[in-house]
Amino acid sequence: MGSKNKLKRFKENETFDNVFQPTREEVVSNSFPLRGKWNTDFFKNDNPLVLELGCGKGEYSVGLAERYPNKNFIGIDIKGARFWRGAKTAVETGLHNVAFVRTQIELINHIFAENEVDEIWITFPDPQIKYKRTKHRMTNSQFLQLYKKILKKDGVVNLKTDSEFMHGYTLGLLHGEGHEVLYANHNVYVNEGSPEEVTAFQTFYEKQYLEINKAITYIRFKIKE
Repeated sequence: MGSKNKLKRFKENETFDNVFQPTREEVVSNSFPLRGKWNTDFFKNDNPLVLELGCGKGEYSVGLAERYPNKNFIGIDIKGARFWRGAKTAVETGLHNVAFVRTQIELINHIFAENEVDEIWITFPDPQIKYKRTKHRMTNSQFLQLYKKILKKDGVVNLKTDSEFMHGYTLGLLHGEGHEVLYANHNVYVNEGSPEEVTAFQTFYEKQYLEINKAITYIRFKIKE
């Protein structure tokens, strides 16, 4: 994407009511105004709050929001020019139960208060296969503890990936640390029993994976107390 196009998208993001782009200083100082108040001050309802971490173009957040109008969805990504597409689609179609925040995943406990979030989706993250990149894997122990801080007591995490490595790494870590695996599937479009929200719609890249018969895996789990 050209820098001119990026700038145009950044500028358009600023006009969207469903996009929040706080500065790092604002976030780390815990002065982000919606922290702990997403339902009361933004969505203005008591519906469950669902996050998509590393939301990319926002296709999954928007798809979930369309399918489940009685839930509130928030896509998180550091690249605003990417989720511009999802934010714009939501504005154009009048979807009021989805929003986007430009920030780093590592800072989400400054965007959301303790016990504020009902559910987390991690869709097609970079598996960070090299050992020295372990700290960047979005299901490592440190990230799980971060998620636990903002999740409600019965909150769940969903991992959907095309990486057999990421699937295996996560399952091994979950079992090893004693977390509760609620459901695991090595190929959601072949094996029966996949939850509806896992197979109901596909992202742009997911469709490409399916065209070459690449298996899509899925895990749903709870982080232990």
